[in-house]
Amino acid sequence: MSTETPAPLHPACDLPGLPQDMDGPVFNEPWQAQAFAMTLALHEQGAFTWPEWAAALTEAIRRAQLAGDPDLGNTYYHHWLDALESLLQAKGLATAHALHDLEHAWEAAAARTPHGQPIELDEAARRLALAGTGRAATGAHGAASPGSDPS
Repeated sequence: MSTETPAPLHPACDLPGLPQDMDGPVFNEPWQAQAFAMTLALHEQGAFTWPEWAAALTEAIRRAQLAGDPDLGNTYYHHWLDALESLLQAKGLATAHALHDLEHAWEAAAARTPHGQPIELDEAARRLALAGTGRAATGAHGAASPGSDPS
């Protein structure tokens, strides 16, 4: 019988309302996993503290509930993405315009990608999106839009 203690999970796993099972977070769509991963990566790079993230997520959920979100659990990652976008803007890491351009670039990429294939931004779209963040266009492209919701 093993007495090993499981590795501690990231503080994100302690957030109230986070869809998860015994192994950790659960995602229904690829973009949800990517939004989660982007948030953790940005936190680990020092873009924001975990208390700042928790406050941003709490505020995004509060705004949605005030706007009539019935809080059935199916909109949690929409709130997550809203919180990430708001926090990136508040920290000066991205502009609303850059985020809007990036969202539309992902939508266009998704529209031209055959079903079952990875969605990739072309080089021009990556440069356009990164121009609004003040970062160089050197990052790798993703496999699905973190902000698109095909439903």
